[in-house]
Amino acid sequence: MIVMMTPSSNIQSSPVRHAMTVDVEDYFHVSAFAKVIKPSEWSEWPTTVESNTRRLLDLFDEFGIKATFFVLGWVAERHEGLIREIAHKGHEIASHGYSHQLVYRQTPVQFREESHRSKVMLEDIVQQPISGYRAASYSITRESLWAIDILAELGFTWDSSIFPVYHDRYGIPDSPKHPYRIETTSGASLLEFPLTTARFFGYDMPAAGGGYFRLYPYALSRALFKRATVNNTKPAIFYLHPWEIDADQPRVPGAGLLSRFRHYNNLERCLPRLRAMLEEFPFGTVSDSLRLSDASSLPPVCLNRT
Repeated sequence: MIVMMTPSSNIQSSPVRHAMTVDVEDYFHVSAFAKVIKPSEWSEWPTTVESNTRRLLDLFDEFGIKATFFVLGWVAERHEGLIREIAHKGHEIASHGYSHQLVYRQTPVQFREESHRSKVMLEDIVQQPISGYRAASYSITRESLWAIDILAELGFTWDSSIFPVYHDRYGIPDSPKHPYRIETTSGASLLEFPLTTARFFGYDMPAAGGGYFRLYPYALSRALFKRATVNNTKPAIFYLHPWEIDADQPRVPGAGLLSRFRHYNNLERCLPRLRAMLEEFPFGTVSDSLRLSDASSLPPVCLNRT
């Protein structure tokens, strides 16, 4: 039996709706394990993506919210029924590329082929246009901003791949912190919903979820997200992966200490913490959040490229 939660007064009075997003990939797809698990070996590992994604779907049903699911093409090929189920429940389907390769390690030709392949595949499965995209490990950086041009050419209208932080794998630290419009070299434009950060002691701290949500104490995650939203007056985006709620997932041998820490830290605490976030903040799809914040009216921003 599904129990609908009563929104708190904070949610009822909020002038914006934040974006709840899920990157639909399995534990063996993550970039942290790329050195020990090759793409050609993915099919040899036991999959958990269906069961974990359905646990998230049940939770979202319980709270009566719709989310955006960024689906990896590799997953969509093997779990078409799951993707149809997500869409049938009224959630938004977006693209997470095909093979979860870092954009800045691909050529523009490879990126175009994979992005087109995954977009067409998802549209065929759900019989709906696919308008949104998120790169593997937020790997649209200053060195790979050419990917924005390609996404616009392929018909994507919004992206959520740019993290305005310093990090060893991703980030454009001086890029805007709230939704904005990027102008492409051809004169087209594409809406960017950057990953959430909050200013804390002079430093822009990640506040968008994922590994940070598991690493930080929950009180800090909550405080940072609240600060980033300026008390629910600015739209923010939250993300997680299905494997992040699965403490019993298979362990990957051979991964480095830092990779193991990032991946396995506090898996058992993620779902209860997510429930607490849903009880306090108003969430919906990326498209709903952008529409309610009237992001389409924003003037274009030209990011400096290398």
